[in-house]
Amino acid sequence: MILPQMGGIFLQLSIWELVKSSGPLPKAIMLLLLIFSLFSWAVIFSKWNLFRQASAANRQFLRAFRKAAGLEAVALASEQFRASPLVAVFDYGYSEVDRQLKARGSVTSKVALERTLQLGMSQEVAKLERNMSLLATTATVSPFIGLFGTVWGIIDAFQGLGSAGSASLRAVAPGISEALITTALGLAAAIPASIFYNWFGSSIREFGARMEDFALEFMNLAERNFED
Repeated sequence: MILPQMGGIFLQLSIWELVKSSGPLPKAIMLLLLIFSLFSWAVIFSKWNLFRQASAANRQFLRAFRKAAGLEAVALASEQFRASPLVAVFDYGYSEVDRQLKARGSVTSKVALERTLQLGMSQEVAKLERNMSLLATTATVSPFIGLFGTVWGIIDAFQGLGSAGSASLRAVAPGISEALITTALGLAAAIPASIFYNWFGSSIREFGARMEDFALEFMNLAERNFED
């Protein structure tokens, strides 16, 4: 990075040189922000892959479910679509139907079936939301950590200015540069985390809506096949 000319001298400072010359606290702040960024990107790639597979499996399982003659046929076909959250909801519902059939010979308690399906949906939503708190924390906290580094860098700059005894660019440039680096790292960690947190949150709500619709379809099929 080349700073403006002052008295015929160009002050040239590379980012890496600034990082190496930083004090212990700025380095700790930069390391913390880097860790936040790495963990958030790991969550982003993991969720991206999970949601992509789940969406594809949902579509395939729904086609098989709607074509099947009964729940037994769906249960056999569902093993192919384990990445689908709908399969887990189906397993909960099918287990409840099986219990009621063994006990009474028919599906007599719609309330119990509804509660079981709701439990399955809650479990799957909880799985989809796993590690989302890390993205939220990164998006919320990283700018403030970067801001703390900015304040510290400005303090350093003014100390350099006092030591130099004059308003010299050479005296204040390193501290201000450190401040800008920590600010940039904070934003670099926070912005992707915030974007993907909102995006994934929307996807989770969509998955939840699909599971609620599927629960209604499941109950309709169970009533047609097993009620007296």
